[in-house]
Amino acid sequence: MDATVPTVRGIEPIERETIKRVAWRLMPLLMLGYFCAYLDRSNVGMAAPTMSPDLGFSNAVFGFGAGMFFVGYFLAEIPSNLILNRVGARRWIARILITWGIISGLTGFVWNDWSFYSIRFLLGLAEAGFYPGVVLYLSWWFPSYYRGRMQATFQSASIISLFVGPPVGGLLLHMNGILGLAGWRWMFIIEALPPIIMCFVMWQLLTDRPKDAAWLKPDQRAWLIERMDSERAQREAIRKYSLAEVFSNPKMLLLTLAYVGQNVSTYGVVFFLPLIVKGLGVSTDWIGLTAALPYLCAFVVMIAWGYHSDITGERTWHLAGAYLLCSAGLAACIFIGVGHPVVLMVAICIAVMAQSSTAAPFWSLPSSMLTGAAAAGGIAMIGAVGNLGGWLGPFVFGMIKDASSDTVALLFLASATVMSAICVIAVGQDRRLERIPPRA
Repeated sequence: MDATVPTVRGIEPIERETIKRVAWRLMPLLMLGYFCAYLDRSNVGMAAPTMSPDLGFSNAVFGFGAGMFFVGYFLAEIPSNLILNRVGARRWIARILITWGIISGLTGFVWNDWSFYSIRFLLGLAEAGFYPGVVLYLSWWFPSYYRGRMQATFQSASIISLFVGPPVGGLLLHMNGILGLAGWRWMFIIEALPPIIMCFVMWQLLTDRPKDAAWLKPDQRAWLIERMDSERAQREAIRKYSLAEVFSNPKMLLLTLAYVGQNVSTYGVVFFLPLIVKGLGVSTDWIGLTAALPYLCAFVVMIAWGYHSDITGERTWHLAGAYLLCSAGLAACIFIGVGHPVVLMVAICIAVMAQSSTAAPFWSLPSSMLTGAAAAGGIAMIGAVGNLGGWLGPFVFGMIKDASSDTVALLFLASATVMSAICVIAVGQDRRLERIPPRA
């Protein structure tokens, strides 16, 4: 353990009080926004068992369309994050929320494969920049010692959406036939309302920078500004990246490749888990609840993992270890098979818990190395290219599933996170970047 990482006992009262106040003010807003984001990007998986037969989609067509979200996301993410860095998070995140809410609702009116592809592409364009924007935003407000647990707390909103969303989606699917619309159409329309509402909440309550935080006491605001400026100066003294350098730096490129593998695995599971559950013989009424179980298990584990990464100051092996455990859980499904549904679900739960625990240590790496516009561009580049794995995973999984079986398709997802682990180990960790300035 790095000697410069503070213990809980050594934290001064003003630090504890300031971080607590900032966390309680900002994290609920960011989590609600991400809950809406994940609900609207992943509810297509819940719609799949009824939507695909209605529209005549094969697994490959559905997987390709579901993943088109990430093509739009790829094209718009870097410009979006650079704009956020320039105009501020409050205005830009509010814009993101209302546009993706409207487009998500329009998914309820698709009628064939090309309309499905188009609306998913537009949804990616609209939502691009929200997640990397929040990663960047957290680096403006939280010192590195707290960033892993805050990232995990923020990320937990996606887990909440994945175990709340399927049961709620299951209920909405029962609206089948109301006003002549299928239940899956109602699900898209109704679940588009929360981000539209959150647009106005963010506009009113989100604060751009610590210097603008009138809700902090003057001494708390001064402490936070000084701490964040000191950390920034320390990182830039080691190395200050320009925006252009970020796009060709070997460490950033390896992290990008690792994120590709991470998203191949994550979204392959997210989009197809309801179909996997259905293949185990679960009735339609219980698909949502059963599909939510792995994410319920992941919720506690990911926050604890992020906290432990902060306390130890170690990122690389927390991340690589989670990748490898995820691979082991998915690979185990190959040997278990559908003949043992309970054991298979246990393996999937282990994989999802490990999968969900990767976010906190992962995003702590680039945010500990980059500052300013380089941080905005570098984080967005990793997210933009890495999220193409969110298209590749469901598409290839769907093709393999059509050609063979769920278990063979899971082997493809398992190999992706092995690649991610190798990349992260190759990046390593410069422990100087995790140090914080000594207290007076």
